[in-house]
Amino acid sequence: MTIASARPTSAADSPVEIRIFDELNSTRSSLALRWLRPNVVELLAPFADATILVASGVACAVGYQIYARSAHDHLDVYIALSLFVALNFTLLIKVQHGYSLKNFTNLPRIFKQTLATWTGLFGALIVIIFAMKASSQISRGTIISFYLVGPVLLLLSKAAIARFVKAAVRTGAFAKRRAVAIAELGLASSEEMAELAQHGYRITRLMEIRSEWLSLPSLIPSIAPRLEELIAYARENKIEQIFLMFKWDHRQAIDKVVDALKILPIPINLVPDPNVSRFLRYPLTNVGNTLIAELRRAPLSRAERAVKRTFDLIGATLGLVIFAPVLLVTSIMIKATSKGPVLFRQTRNGFNGRAFKIFKFRTMRVLEDGPIIVQARRNDPRVTPVGRWLRKASIDELPQLFNVLLGDMSLVGPRPHAAAHNSEYEQVISNYAFRQHVKPGITGWAQVNGNRGETLTLDMMNSRVDLDLWYINNWSIWLDARIILRTTVQVTSDPVAY
Repeated sequence: MTIASARPTSAADSPVEIRIFDELNSTRSSLALRWLRPNVVELLAPFADATILVASGVACAVGYQIYARSAHDHLDVYIALSLFVALNFTLLIKVQHGYSLKNFTNLPRIFKQTLATWTGLFGALIVIIFAMKASSQISRGTIISFYLVGPVLLLLSKAAIARFVKAAVRTGAFAKRRAVAIAELGLASSEEMAELAQHGYRITRLMEIRSEWLSLPSLIPSIAPRLEELIAYARENKIEQIFLMFKWDHRQAIDKVVDALKILPIPINLVPDPNVSRFLRYPLTNVGNTLIAELRRAPLSRAERAVKRTFDLIGATLGLVIFAPVLLVTSIMIKATSKGPVLFRQTRNGFNGRAFKIFKFRTMRVLEDGPIIVQARRNDPRVTPVGRWLRKASIDELPQLFNVLLGDMSLVGPRPHAAAHNSEYEQVISNYAFRQHVKPGITGWAQVNGNRGETLTLDMMNSRVDLDLWYINNWSIWLDARIILRTTVQVTSDPVAY
């Protein structure tokens, strides 16, 4: 959207400035895409991925059988397998918000997300095939070719979609509904205007009112001529929506402007100012006629705890089955390369501050568990050579699946700290104790947002606590699934843990 003119009124001290935006030129592409809506693109994208995966899976099966000169048998198995892969891939990407319109054009993120999800999904598929003893019915050549061909086609498709979405936003293909905005001078940022355009609204005219005039009783008489001009423009140009962008403490000004616009039979929407929008991100509920924002929720309800516990039991059991070979090999490596037990147990504080023993693979030459514990540091001499690799890959955390089965921990939650560190941080961070409103987790929202490993400063721990509290206040089973998925992506690429 480009500004055709930014013409202030004739008087230098006028309370109002009008900005007029060019109508977007009609292009051949926009004429051909009159049906285009943001939600249509978000709906079609997973179908495109699924179609590509099913087609490539079947094509790889047929192509490899032709190459190997074998009979075209078990084709129904490959069709079912391709459907299974396509369904799970699209669901996993959906959980990561990979089909959200605003993420379509972020190609580095999309490529990384696609490759990581694809590799993780194929790893799980191979485990399932092995566990079901179905490997005799499935060609290794077909599986390998599918693994190689599938992501190439997906990435080409996503690159094409990204180019298409960029062009659609640039030419206004998404901006179908004509709208005008009335804003406090300086509040109508270019980001907000672009966001409205991307989600279907074409702002054709913006009326800005100087802040100092908003608190005056003579506001409406002062801006009446320009307001009447805007109303006439809205009638003549079939405007479908009006957006108000004021600081919410200008309540009387908002009421006056809305009252002056009542002559127009179109919706009027109040856009939250920066100070209010951060509170509206919290869950909103009604108490009688009063609207309240839940800034900090109570511990999970009985039903929510039951859902989370079921999710934990299923996930931990599957994890132990899938990683059983890794657990066995790791135990042998630890025992063969250093003296001491295979498992390291340390006192941690869980739900409601209750102490429990956490299980980890031993990665150090020491077994610290007392009032003084030194966090692991980069190139820490206490870490064994095998332990350094285990910590890097986060394999040392796998025994905590047993803690999940025992009920001391959850798959997802705030990471539990050593009891000594827990007591220290409770004294200096006021909100620290709120982390214990839920069970601690093997992974958490803080970890997938970059807060892993050593906390060198109090600010780093404050940042981790803030993220943990956001998780507690916004918990859902889908958020847990999303965190687990992001953890599997990051665990092999994040070098913070050592």
